[in-house]
Amino acid sequence: MTEEPRAESVRAERMIPLGQPPRTGRDLLLRKLLWIGVWLVFLSAPIHDLASGNHGTAGTVGGWLGLAVFVGAYLTLVFRNMGTPLPRRLVVVLVVFLALLATVQCLTLGPAWLGLYCYVSVACGATLPLRAAYWAIPGTAALMLLVGLRVGEQDAQDLVILVLLIGFAMTGVVQLIRTTIELRKARATVAQLAANEERLRLARDLHDLLGHSLSLITLKSELAGRMLPDHPDKAAQQVADIEQVSRQALVDVREAVTGYRRPRLAAELAGAQVALTAATVVANVPAETDLTGVPEESESALAWALREAVTNVVRHSGASRCTVEVLRRQTLDGPMLELSVEDDGSGGSGNGPGNGLTGLTERLEKIGGTLQAGREKHGFRLVARVPAPAGGNVGSGA
Repeated sequence: MTEEPRAESVRAERMIPLGQPPRTGRDLLLRKLLWIGVWLVFLSAPIHDLASGNHGTAGTVGGWLGLAVFVGAYLTLVFRNMGTPLPRRLVVVLVVFLALLATVQCLTLGPAWLGLYCYVSVACGATLPLRAAYWAIPGTAALMLLVGLRVGEQDAQDLVILVLLIGFAMTGVVQLIRTTIELRKARATVAQLAANEERLRLARDLHDLLGHSLSLITLKSELAGRMLPDHPDKAAQQVADIEQVSRQALVDVREAVTGYRRPRLAAELAGAQVALTAATVVANVPAETDLTGVPEESESALAWALREAVTNVVRHSGASRCTVEVLRRQTLDGPMLELSVEDDGSGGSGNGPGNGLTGLTERLEKIGGTLQAGREKHGFRLVARVPAPAGGNVGSGA
């Protein structure tokens, strides 16, 4: 398909890969800073309070020192816990320390420091177990309300809602991250099991293909060796049989390898769903297909077309939505099996067909098929058709 400029590829590689595990220490650091830095906005009120000169020298120095200790403890707790979790007892101690320090700062320096309880709530939601967080977050909100009423903050009730919302929102984020990690592990396990099953199938097929042939070759070789001194004619016949058996075994192996290398449409549809989802593209892909009577060459050609089209959608088009349909059509050239891949992207930056489209066109023409691809009003559409026998149903919904 079309090639993207090298500069755009470099920029894409430097971006944080959303939905994927961090590839380098830099990616991990950027993700941590992104999740933690967004909450630092609540420091604006305490900093403004200290910078405005509302307190004496001792109060200002103590406020800056307390704020530095609070932020350091918060970052140590949340930042460190996003990697290898801290011991459970240390997490509880740090959360209690943050709550006590926030209370002391508010009682001594005034209501401008009530925003520190937001950090306590975030720490509870991000580091505590779910059951403990369900109690700790409302407890933090209640403590902030009592302290706010004590220091004369009239808007303390509004801050209670904010503390509750960000605390429980953080528990949801943590659960989402854990679920994503578990799904990634499960996907890796499924892939490993599928690879193991494929190895077993390959081993069984090779045994069925070569076991009998190799045993026969061994037996005839032994017979030829015994016959060679006294019966050279019979030994020559055995050698001829060995040659015939070995040639047939070679043909069987080549056919088997060709079958393994040939892509299957069902497998490509499943792979397309995974690839599009991983690229955050809303995918509508058929879950099942009925290819009864469809020649292997036709299925293989459509599988190659689907693979190339999905690769273009993921890498070049910038699409946010993609629809794949597989259905049978009656055309003037006879019954056809049609694959349609439509997205709302640009189709790439090139002005003409790339090597991928050219290769697909040649592959389809060899089996009497056709390929149509181009930009439309709302995106890019690729349609590949191959001859297919009449009858049968092919699903087109997800």
